[in-house]
Amino acid sequence: MAGKVFRSFMPLFDRVLVQRFAPETTTKGGIVLPEKSAGKVLRATVVATGPGVEDKDGKLKPVTVGPGDEVLLPEYGGTKVTLGDEEFHLFRDGDILGKFSN
Repeated sequence: MAGKVFRSFMPLFDRVLVQRFAPETTTKGGIVLPEKSAGKVLRATVVATGPGVEDKDGKLKPVTVGPGDEVLLPEYGGTKVTLGDEEFHLFRDGDILGKFSN
């Protein structure tokens, strides 16, 4: 199902489609956290990227992240996108704060 959804939607320009990690529901000690106390998850996996954006000379400047990369997102911003039954977020490449090394 997910493969069909991604073939029907691809980001344009320097946009990056990400899927946030699920929030932690328990502490290391095993205490179950209520949904309200779970903070906003700022870590996500890149699902798809646009080709990039042209600079003033007309050369294509590619996106700095690729599918499968784990990135750090800003607390606010991005556009929520629902594809199939899953929720994704669309950010500009310049809005992404960092990339985690594996």
